[in-house]
This record gives sequence, C-alpha cells and structure tokens, in this order.
Amino acid sequence: MARPREFDEEKVLELAVEQFWERGYEATSIRDLAEAMGLTTASVYNAFGDKRAVYRRALDFYVERSFVDRVGRFETKSPRLAIDAFFSEIIERSLSDSKRKGCMLVNSALEVAPHDAEFQRVVADVLVQVEGFFLRCVQRGQEDGSIGNRHPATNLARTLLGSLLGIRVLARTRPEKELLEGLIQPVFALLEPNATKQLEAARS
Repeated sequence: MARPREFDEEKVLELAVEQFWERGYEATSIRDLAEAMGLTTASVYNAFGDKRAVYRRALDFYVERSFVDRVGRFETKSPRLAIDAFFSEIIERSLSDSKRKGCMLVNSALEVAPHDAEFQRVVADVLVQVEGFFLRCVQRGQEDGSIGNRHPATNLARTLLGSLLGIRVLARTRPEKELLEGLIQPVFALLEPNATKQLEAARS
C-alpha cells in the first residue's frame, strides 16, 4: 500500500514555480528544486518525476493561477472595460516585478518551447485561449458599439495578444510605466468606437 504524501502538493508546486520562474528551466537542477520545495531529490522524483515533468506541472499550475484566473475575473465585465482592466493589471504586475522575472509562460515560449514539441503545444494552446478571450471581448464590443468595427475582430484580438507578449518581454529590461502604457495606447486607439456609433449613442 502506497504511503500518503507528507507534504502539501499545492504548496510545493508554488515553490517549484518560484524556482523555475526566477532562474529559468535550464539553470534549475533537480537538486535546486528539491531544496526550494523542501523535499529530498528522491521525494521529488517519486512525487512528480524528472525535472521536465516537474516543470510541466509547475507551468500548468502557473497558467491556472494567472491567465485562467485573470480571464475568469474579467470575462464578466463589459467588453472594453475587460480589455482595459486586463492590460492595466498586466502593466501593474510588470512594474512591481522587482526581480524582473517576467511571465513564466512567455519565458517558456522563449526558452523551452523552441526545443520541445510538447511545451510548444502547451504554450500555443494557452496563447490561443488568451486570444480567444480578446476575440470574445472585441466581438461583443463591436456588437454593442463600444468597440469600432473598422478592423476585423480577429485582427484586433491578435494585435492585443501581440501587445501583451511585447509588454511582458519589454518589461524585463525596461519596466517603465510611460513606456509600457505608451505601447498599448495606439492599440487601444484601434478599438475606439466609430464616430457614427458614438453619435447614435449620444442621441439615444
């Protein structure tokens, strides 16, 4: 009969996330992980597998606690407010990142995914989900007039996704409020309602 685990799996995964997030995949050894997680190397192998397996669990945990949580919180807001709030939070988190760790998902896209087909699929799937969130917001906004329809919703959603990734990468070397907000403002300008829609709304 297997012995019950003598540790809080959620807590040790949080510690694994912090280790990978701060040092990256390649620079983190299984011994580093064991020390950070407060486990023996044997316990890490028994509970999670090798370093790659731990990284996969840690990345899934990070995505659930960051992107999935954020999308869930903002999905219920009005379309334009949801997009504004999403980027406001991203910029705020980027500016408060004193260790300049960036986004673990974006870091994975740059460090791990190019050399690992499984992680390439994992990262791509999450980015598709984020793009889907932006697309739903834009489509709803174009329907209610709060977002202009001069550009196809798909193109706007992809532009927002690209801006998100750019902010997260840029903030690691230049975490400057004016710079990051200046990057997203021209993109927000693309979302502005059509003049005729604004006039109709003012008259109604």
